[in-house]
Amino acid sequence: MNYNEIGIQALQEGNTEEAIKAFTLAIEEEPDNPLGYINFGHVLTSMDDIERAERFFQKAISLDDSSATAYYGLANLYFNLERYEEALKLYEKAVQYELEGADAHFMIGKCLEKLEQPKLALPYLQRAVELDETDIPARMSYGIALASLELFELAEPQFIRVLEQDPNHSDAHYNLGVLYAVSTNRTTDALYHLKQAYTLDENNEMARYAYDMISEQL
Repeated sequence: MNYNEIGIQALQEGNTEEAIKAFTLAIEEEPDNPLGYINFGHVLTSMDDIERAERFFQKAISLDDSSATAYYGLANLYFNLERYEEALKLYEKAVQYELEGADAHFMIGKCLEKLEQPKLALPYLQRAVELDETDIPARMSYGIALASLELFELAEPQFIRVLEQDPNHSDAHYNLGVLYAVSTNRTTDALYHLKQAYTLDENNEMARYAYDMISEQL
């Protein structure tokens, strides 16, 4: 194994110190290879050493300005710092340079959602779900975006699909209950899902409030 592989294995085993040593050696051995910097950036991010992590990702990009994984790593760092506009541009770069999988599309959608642009977020969240039909967070975000645009008939099957995958998903029950309450006459179904939501998550006060409000009107 090379040093990057040794470092990744050390991380998988929970040995951060050994991973840092391995990635340091990887950089010393191949100072022009962006992979070592990217891996080191991920470790520093996990340690909340934000400034150094940013520098390592930026160094990787300076070595290879088509490195999708470097853009994605730096984008995640900015997203967690709530620097959504900067993160959005970097996620778009990751997609431009053909980062595989659904994650970058999902995160573009999340950035646009945070920037209060659900209509623009919609196609990216839809694409994330298409690329990974098992991705519950992506499907939830897609359903919520549809519901926020009052596309209730399209949102409903997304929440139902989440519950097929995870019957105890409190937020899916809550959103489905609210959907039934505001867009249909299915009061019994609305009450059922709202009750499931606060039963599964006792901190879901919004579900309990909505349940009580509907019950009082019966």
